[in-house]
Amino acid sequence: MTTMATRPPASQSVPACVSAGNGAEGLTLVRNVSRRIVHVDMDAFYASVEQRDRPELRGRPIAVGHAQGRGVVATASYEARRFGVHSAMPSSRARELCPELIFVEGRMSHYKAVSCQIHEIFRRYTDVIEPISLDEAFLDVTVNKQGLALGVEVAVAIKRAIREELGLVASAGVSYNKFLAKVASDWRKPDGLCTIHPERAIDFIDRLPVEAFWGVGPATAARLHALGIRTAPELRAVPLSDLMRHFGQSGYDFYRFVRGIDDRPVRSSRVRKSVGCERTFERDVRDPVRLRGIIGELAAELAFRLGRADFAGSTLSLKVRSHDFTTRTRSVAAEVPYDANAMTRLAEDACRLLAGMEIPKGGVRLLGLAVGSPAQRDDGQPSLFEGLEA
Repeated sequence: MTTMATRPPASQSVPACVSAGNGAEGLTLVRNVSRRIVHVDMDAFYASVEQRDRPELRGRPIAVGHAQGRGVVATASYEARRFGVHSAMPSSRARELCPELIFVEGRMSHYKAVSCQIHEIFRRYTDVIEPISLDEAFLDVTVNKQGLALGVEVAVAIKRAIREELGLVASAGVSYNKFLAKVASDWRKPDGLCTIHPERAIDFIDRLPVEAFWGVGPATAARLHALGIRTAPELRAVPLSDLMRHFGQSGYDFYRFVRGIDDRPVRSSRVRKSVGCERTFERDVRDPVRLRGIIGELAAELAFRLGRADFAGSTLSLKVRSHDFTTRTRSVAAEVPYDANAMTRLAEDACRLLAGMEIPKGGVRLLGLAVGSPAQRDDGQPSLFEGLEA
């Protein structure tokens, strides 16, 4: 268990002004350090639930997901992660890395029920809860039901209740904004607890690679690396105008995050509009057969993400980016919504969309799939996160 600091001094409890500099003349950014934000992230959630419920699986490398065909790993236990197995990895590759890996079919309805139990614990302390998925959420505990003065006190109490009442382990991060709370929860997994206080925020951020920043996936990381930006100090040295020229609105977000600034509220009424995934290739792909195979892998990953987000939608979109960065999209609307059980249909419909597009002569640089147009559930009940999605 790791904590970065003790109670912040009184002088830190009011908003602080941070000079922008670096190409943002006249711009003053406000760093509000008065909030107490907790990010709770369940450790290997699906796998941990299975090991809790099935004692014979404890201490063994397991993966929740489909073992056959183009299945993907939804979650890997920490015993499996030691072999390099991780979420969204093709099951065939996971088996190569860990021949003794035990695949367990997922029980999504059960995981949703356990997630509801976790949220009942959250609500003992605050109603300002922003779920990210079944296994993680932000909580604003600045004013909390128990009257606890420190965010870390709330985090400790929540972690203890989850362990003692549900037999599961969670990591938690505490800070004055969402970006830092999320980074903190990842810092010492599993069973981690990390608090980042304002006076230590910049020192903490300076230890981070750019991959740790919100919104930086593999494709964005590659673009940052191409610009010679690999660490937080290198990112902070880039003028705002340059970041926005290369990354648009995300560039402005990076500029703020690297200075410890994130004023986004914890929102308990935001609705998720889509779920997607994409893949950027090291070398442009021209072979239609290989492209269809990649679509199959993306469909498996997308089905996993739909389940994790408890999301279903009636529109499927295919994104194709060519070697010259020209991007084209095609969409199809389905009568039966796409959900976590629609992996085969996702792959088939996406391949039909691809067949209706001309493959660029120079090859394809990126493929992406996304499901949108949120659908009402067949049972007439709202999603666990309806009205609560991030």
